[in-house]
Amino acid sequence: MITNFQTWHAFDKLAMENNVTVSGLARRSGLDATTFNKSKRVFSSGKARWPSMCTVAKVLNALHMTMNDFARLFQEDSPQQNND
Repeated sequence: MITNFQTWHAFDKLAMENNVTVSGLARRSGLDATTFNKSKRVFSSGKARWPSMCTVAKVLNALHMTMNDFARLFQEDSPQQNND
């Protein structure tokens, strides 16, 4: 099962692999620079916030990646934190 934490970690990893901050990754993808900020990963109620498919698609398109490429990030050494 894919967790919320793993999903955000995948974006962190993509930013690092592309030598940009998560803000830079967001801007490169045509998103608001604050899209991937840690404060935006959880609602004020404490409930986990998931990125939309539109967000995922914009990042993948900007990096010329496929959904399979993105899915491989979850198979690599992704930390396990249960905060769904």
